[in-house]
Amino acid sequence: MKLRTLFVFSFFIISQAIFAQSLGDISLQDAVTGKTQTIADLTDQKGLVLIYFDLNCPFTKMYEGRIKALRTKFSNQGFRFALIHSDSKASADELKNYIDSSGMNMPFFIQSGTEANQGLGVLKIPEAFLISKQEDIPKVIYHGAIDNNPQAENAVSERFLERAINQFLGGNLPSPAQVRATGCNLRSF
Repeated sequence: MKLRTLFVFSFFIISQAIFAQSLGDISLQDAVTGKTQTIADLTDQKGLVLIYFDLNCPFTKMYEGRIKALRTKFSNQGFRFALIHSDSKASADELKNYIDSSGMNMPFFIQSGTEANQGLGVLKIPEAFLISKQEDIPKVIYHGAIDNNPQAENAVSERFLERAINQFLGGNLPSPAQVRATGCNLRSF
């Protein structure tokens, strides 16, 4: 029984290390600058807040102001904010125009293929990921909803992403580490 437990534990640790390394290797192209970066490149500060976003999903429009407010609040505290478009066929010009006209003022990444979707396990749009280097390897420390009310900002009673960032700033790993996101299904809109 001990041998079996040791084997399962070893397998879990090894698979986590492999996933973490492959997460850092995921390449994304910035629609605004045209520059290609990896998630490892983007986690050069305290943390990376990566938010899946799609111009065709109505839920993303509802979150624009809240995302801008979070960026304003935490970007000076060592957190980089970026959007990632969920559809690899998105036009770079369309995304660049959106960033210029919306005031989002952050990188908007286009992925080549679906490796980021699969590597992060994204299911909904918008869905947020707080990524930080743990022992020099990018690791998702929070994954899920931005808050508990996408449709009415004034009715929000739980700010999940903000709480996760504050917990991390306080020296703790976010708890809960995952909250089910509400929004558009990744492939259904």
